[in-house]
Amino acid sequence: MSGKDGWAQADVLAFMPSAPQRKGQVSGPFRDWRNRLRVDVLAALADFVAHGCAADMVPAGIDIAADVLQGVLEGGKCLRSTYAYLGWLCGADDDDAALRAAASFELLHAFALLQDDVMDGSALRRGRPSAHVRFAWWHRDRGLSGSPERFGESAAVLLGDLCLVWAQQMLRESGIGAEALSRAWPHYDAMRTELAVGQFADLVNHSGTFPTLAQVLDVSRRKSGNYTVRRPLEIGAVLAGCNSGTVTLLGRYGAAVGEAFQLRDDVLGIFGDPTVTGKPAGADLAEHKATSVVVAAHHLADINARRQLCELMSAEDLNEDDLRRWRALIAATGAVDWIEQQIDSRLARALDWIDTGQLSAVVRAALADMAVACTGRAA
Repeated sequence: MSGKDGWAQADVLAFMPSAPQRKGQVSGPFRDWRNRLRVDVLAALADFVAHGCAADMVPAGIDIAADVLQGVLEGGKCLRSTYAYLGWLCGADDDDAALRAAASFELLHAFALLQDDVMDGSALRRGRPSAHVRFAWWHRDRGLSGSPERFGESAAVLLGDLCLVWAQQMLRESGIGAEALSRAWPHYDAMRTELAVGQFADLVNHSGTFPTLAQVLDVSRRKSGNYTVRRPLEIGAVLAGCNSGTVTLLGRYGAAVGEAFQLRDDVLGIFGDPTVTGKPAGADLAEHKATSVVVAAHHLADINARRQLCELMSAEDLNEDDLRRWRALIAATGAVDWIEQQIDSRLARALDWIDTGQLSAVVRAALADMAVACTGRAA
């Protein structure tokens, strides 16, 4: 995103959100800009992988690794890199080094996805076989000794570890100055620690333990919300030299949008269209995940429905009929409507935070549309 592709002040009105957009529509001009940014982010990633990562993996003799990595990087919405770049634009102009710095967040996201799929035993990611599944196929096709499944999981974890290293390397080598990077490292370390701690907490995230909604949201905030919205925004702003007031403002917006993002993901994990989510319908239920929707349904249910929900939440194995019944029970409790209200309240809070005048009109409008884009019903 060099200067020629940047925003002109004349575009401000095109970006400004109208009332309907606050309810789930995204403006065409912003969507076009976001799509261009995504193309540029993926190009920067491809260049980094081709000139660094791929060569690093050759000595290991696993020729499929680079292809698996590319598959993980493709198909995403680049939310984290977009937020990092918007954070940068809060204090500086379009810049190629900032673009590369923002793109590095997609490697961090790849690390999280690779490990998450192994932890959850997810066979699909974005409608395609997960990395550990592809590695297992590669092992089996070559008739290697040992368990293909065990090999696939180990290879995916190791590739995730490499992505974590490469993410920091790409940020460090982005062209951003050393002084700016030194300001960002504390935020970067906090983000990675929160993500890992959230993953730890997710290991015991089972519906049969009947956690409270507060506990579920805390795990979600650490594992997903902060590293999707809040921290990328803060890091981008700190890199650009924004003052502490702006960074705090962005952090509050990011916390609200991050929670709304995870709440939306919880709804999609049960009622989402597999062609959109890339995973089977009801995947979260099949994995006995104690998501906000599951916990809210248990809390809102009457005595009879709660008894049935408790049985399903504690069951060892669930068939398709069980999953359909569980979804129907959740819908009947009104839990989805309640979660929708929580999403709307957090979205409204986020929009209020950025409507303070500290940010430029262009950035405010972009952040408003971004909030809608990543929390909408088809997010």
